[in-house]
Amino acid sequence: MRYLRKVKVKQMKKDFNYYMSLNSPVEISVIPEDEGGGYLACIPLLPGCMTDGETVEEAYTNLQDVKREWIIDMLDRGLPINEPNMKPRFSGRFVVRVPKTLHRLLAEESEREGISLNQFVNNSLAFVVGQKLAH
Repeated sequence: MRYLRKVKVKQMKKDFNYYMSLNSPVEISVIPEDEGGGYLACIPLLPGCMTDGETVEEAYTNLQDVKREWIIDMLDRGLPINEPNMKPRFSGRFVVRVPKTLHRLLAEESEREGISLNQFVNNSLAFVVGQKLAH
């Protein structure tokens, strides 16, 4: 008979220092002169964590200060903080139930075009979303 031994796994405490040590991707973009000029820096993974500066270096330095305040605020409020290695929210896969008649029409059209049903639906959705975004 085999006995399984219970092993306690020490969990890392996710505190301020932990979140500050994470290497979250930073985006820096140019602010047009007619909007004040300079540079906008943000951490897309941390919604609302953004600032600006006259130079890229200043924007980046300011962003580190804003990141500190952002993390403190989230921890104080007990809200979740995204981590760079977290699984993306969007896997690229979802399930949709459709009426049988629409399923048949989609399958017939994909067959006429010589592509899989999945590829046909993907192309159709991309086209419709692209049209909406263009207007």
